[in-house]
Amino acid sequence: MDTAFLISAFVTLFVVIDPIGLTPLFVALTQGMTSAARRAIGLRACGVAVLLLALFGLFGEAVLGFVGISMPAFRIAGGLLLFLTALDMLFERRTKRREDQAEEEDDRPDPSVFPLAIPLISGPGAIASMILLTGERPGLEGYAMVTGVMVAVVAIVLTLFLMAGLLERALGRVGINVVTRLLGMLLAALSVQFVLDGLRDFGFAAGVAS
Repeated sequence: MDTAFLISAFVTLFVVIDPIGLTPLFVALTQGMTSAARRAIGLRACGVAVLLLALFGLFGEAVLGFVGISMPAFRIAGGLLLFLTALDMLFERRTKRREDQAEEEDDRPDPSVFPLAIPLISGPGAIASMILLTGERPGLEGYAMVTGVMVAVVAIVLTLFLMAGLLERALGRVGINVVTRLLGMLLAALSVQFVLDGLRDFGFAAGVAS
């Protein structure tokens, strides 16, 4: 088992999905609900997100091949997308956009599918990451590794959802902002690595990417 790949996959998906950043939004979307209702919404949201990401991990590369997009090209595009996500995290644009989505859907009785599962948990960045990571380790074993890591990250999301009230009081808004910025820096570095890997597959930047 490739431990380095598992760690890289975990860090990538953890940073992109951002369980810590999702927690206050979950609190806002479920404000005034009972603990049982919050638990049901959290379970449903995470279940839908796992199913969606697993499907993209399994069929995403085949869909790309069908429309004529190579994995190196998608790896570069995905790296650029993740870099934009990192910039959003560093400058709080991502958090504000998520809060706006939460406010727009505040009057919905069940926010589990939208906006929690889609696009907050399984957003474009998470989908792109699943396709990129499964592309790095083709085959059933690689898919199982990436899917297992994804399930572990979503399990962390669910755990934080169930502990949302306690964590909100413990970290506070300042603490959440600090953690989000640190994760943004890490995601920026990982996204650059994706771009370098894509360039290397095309035959460019071989010395830099190796």
